[in-house]
Amino acid sequence: MYLSPEHLTNYAETFINVLIDYSPKLISAFLILFVGLYAIRIINRSIRKIMIKRELEPTLTKFLTDILLWVLRVLLFVTFIEKLGIGASSFVAILGAIGLAVGLSLQGSLSNFAGGVLIILFKPFKVGDTIEAQGIIASVSEIQIFSTKLITANNQTVFIPNGALSNGTIINHSMQGYRRADLTFAISYDSDIKKAKDIITNVLKANPKVLKTPGFEVSVKSLTDTSIQLAVRPWATNENFGSITSETLENCKIAFDAAGISIQPFVKGLSKNEA
Repeated sequence: MYLSPEHLTNYAETFINVLIDYSPKLISAFLILFVGLYAIRIINRSIRKIMIKRELEPTLTKFLTDILLWVLRVLLFVTFIEKLGIGASSFVAILGAIGLAVGLSLQGSLSNFAGGVLIILFKPFKVGDTIEAQGIIASVSEIQIFSTKLITANNQTVFIPNGALSNGTIINHSMQGYRRADLTFAISYDSDIKKAKDIITNVLKANPKVLKTPGFEVSVKSLTDTSIQLAVRPWATNENFGSITSETLENCKIAFDAAGISIQPFVKGLSKNEA
């Protein structure tokens, strides 16, 4: 196809005329876009400051401000498209179809998102709590939109999807503020039960980390074929729980040795083939 100079001139003039006619819309659309982005940043920052001032939970603050940020961005983008002269209804329909397709392909992610919303709304735990879930005992470091970040006692980072976490059993070891240690001492049948219980009682009373209220318990748990099992149940704050367990075991062992009370070792039963 041959284009004469006259045709090129006509095309150029037409393009310039269209550009001149369309430039006000183009300028106003980009002006709205830039001003809107700046306004969204100011609004988001102000809302975050208000939530922090009212001492809302940091996880809830971050979650709500992130949602608000993306909602405002989507509304701004729709306004920008409409200002350019593109039909907003058509764009929304296309966006809805794309959203449906993405939603079907990301069902697991949407489940995790819903789980994150449930965790933040019903608060079975918060940042800093020690929880037991999905076979893991760890401290909650961060509650994200799709997963929860945990830090184990040996400083390993674990991410658990919020969908599985919200639908499973969660044991919160920190919610009540204090915990009870369940310890068992097995002593021989030759030992004096009352003396052994008095020794354990004195050890617990001498430890300032053991809570007076609720009171500790020292009782006979069971009589097995090889030993007398004593149940020892001291209470301690969450911060002192680990040290209470180790200190009670160590101090009771030292006191038993001094008093001549022997701790009965575990005896494995012999099978018929070994007998």
